[in-house]
Amino acid sequence: MVAHVPIAEDARREPDAPGRATGARVPLRHSLVLRLLAASVLVTLCAIVATAWLTVESTTRAIEQEQGRSLADDVSVYDTLITYAVENRDWSAVTPTIDELAARTGRRIVLLDPETRTLVAESAPGPSLRDARPSATVDPLDLDPVLAGDRQEPTIDTRVVGPYQLSDEERDSLRRVAEDHLTCLVDGAGRSAEIVELPGGRPTVRVLDGNADIDDDGNERLICRDPGPLLEPSASEVAPLAELLDLTKACLGPAADQFDLVITPALTVQVLRALPGAPSEAEARACAETSRRSQLRAYVAPPVLLFVTDPTAAGPEPTTVNLSTSNLLRIAAVAGLVLLLTVAVTVGVGMRLVRPLRALAEAAREPVEQQRRVPVTTRDEIGHLATAFNDLSHRRDQLEQQRRAMVNDVAHELRTPLTNIRAWLEAAQDGLAPLDPRTLTLLTEEATLLQHVIDDLRDLAAADAGTFTLHPEPTYVGDILRQVIDANQSTAATAGITLTLAMHGDPENTLDPVRLRQLVGNAIRHTPTSGSVTVNCTTQDDWLTIEVVDTGIGIATDDLPKLFDRFWRADTSRSRSTGGSGLGLPIARQLARAHGGDITITSEPGRGTHATVRIPTRSPVNPR
Repeated sequence: MVAHVPIAEDARREPDAPGRATGARVPLRHSLVLRLLAASVLVTLCAIVATAWLTVESTTRAIEQEQGRSLADDVSVYDTLITYAVENRDWSAVTPTIDELAARTGRRIVLLDPETRTLVAESAPGPSLRDARPSATVDPLDLDPVLAGDRQEPTIDTRVVGPYQLSDEERDSLRRVAEDHLTCLVDGAGRSAEIVELPGGRPTVRVLDGNADIDDDGNERLICRDPGPLLEPSASEVAPLAELLDLTKACLGPAADQFDLVITPALTVQVLRALPGAPSEAEARACAETSRRSQLRAYVAPPVLLFVTDPTAAGPEPTTVNLSTSNLLRIAAVAGLVLLLTVAVTVGVGMRLVRPLRALAEAAREPVEQQRRVPVTTRDEIGHLATAFNDLSHRRDQLEQQRRAMVNDVAHELRTPLTNIRAWLEAAQDGLAPLDPRTLTLLTEEATLLQHVIDDLRDLAAADAGTFTLHPEPTYVGDILRQVIDANQSTAATAGITLTLAMHGDPENTLDPVRLRQLVGNAIRHTPTSGSVTVNCTTQDDWLTIEVVDTGIGIATDDLPKLFDRFWRADTSRSRSTGGSGLGLPIARQLARAHGGDITITSEPGRGTHATVRIPTRSPVNPR
């Protein structure tokens, strides 16, 4: 039975050199997939964030613009109607006003009674608004805090004067007093002040700066005292103020007796004296404001509900987002920016990833003799690929050097016997050497040597091709070793070498007897020394161990790693007298590995050499 054993790869495999690529996986933090995923996630996040920002920004701006436009229209309508309510005591003549407002704003304006929800006035007919939410309540005595603007405090429109309107004589008299007081402040005290006339016609002096005239003791000099007429109510104000005070006390109820209240002509509440447990001054002011509304109600138009809507809407116009041309341009600009950033990031990441690949491609396209190592700049898959490429280039250079050396060695090994054969044949042809038995023996020896070299090369070629042929059969190892000793006895005797066989048992193994003889014979012939050679054979733990031990000069430590290199010989001159072709030990290793084992050699200079062949007792060869 015949089996083909693929051993070339194992036989030629070398230990991984430092820096060479190995089969280790790329750490996740250096993985190219993780980097691509991170780049994709980054681009996606940038796009999402930019889109969200753009959406929020554009929508917010559009809503603000729309709300601002609606609020501006509402404020304009509200202000106009408040002015009308201040100047009129009913809404009977408001139709022209709301028609003008509707034409200016392009809205439908409707006024409804707040209690009955009946129609007071409208700019155009349309859907009923009885159940709709009003835009505002038009009441000059209770201003809307959003729409009133600078009239928010106080909530009563200051233009509503009511019974507090001064007569012309009272206004002129108080004006003169205010002018005298202003002159004193400006010229005498060096203060900055001005005269302000209240809606009821009462003038008052307002000091604009806070600088006071201070004496040497740090006290303020009162050069210009407030004149009494400006602080006291006029004749026309006495009755309304008294009425307002009575209404305020009625609002406070029995608690009004616990303090003394005064309402000034400026309609402010002052607490002169308060007993323990009296209401707070804020409560008194709230009652005064409520009483003032009740006092002024008859002088203004009654409250109405204001609706500012689309001409066809059934309620106040909702806020809609209509993107303007500027907003559309902003969206397009931001979208283009996001696209540009995405392209830039993608191109940047792609160039960073492609750059080492281009370097690899350029290095691979260069001629073999000009190829150089590729720099390894990353630790991801591309970095491992670059490392593997450099390792491949290094191995190829080594193989190329080995091939050239092998060609030279083969040429040398073949040239020597061929040259000898040719020289003897030419000498015989020229009559310089007789064709006697001695000459024929020399020619036969050279032809045999040539045949050995060719056979060795054929065996190595078969091992490299994975077609090394074995013929395993049950074999007694002792018989094989005796045949090897007998076959090499004459050669050993000529060289002064004593061959000894030491058998420990007589094991029977399934192996190729011819290859085993070749294996042990190569190990014995490798011993270039005089003295003794002992062959030991033992079996232990399912392993057959054959040891070849000599007592020669040994092998240098630096030469041990080279023993199994093809055509390597310790004698660099390659003299025929110092050894064979340099193929014996490489073939011996191939044979040992073909049987599932291996051969190792240890040696120390001056103490001999120890070759060990280990083969499993159970043949690993599966016949086919």
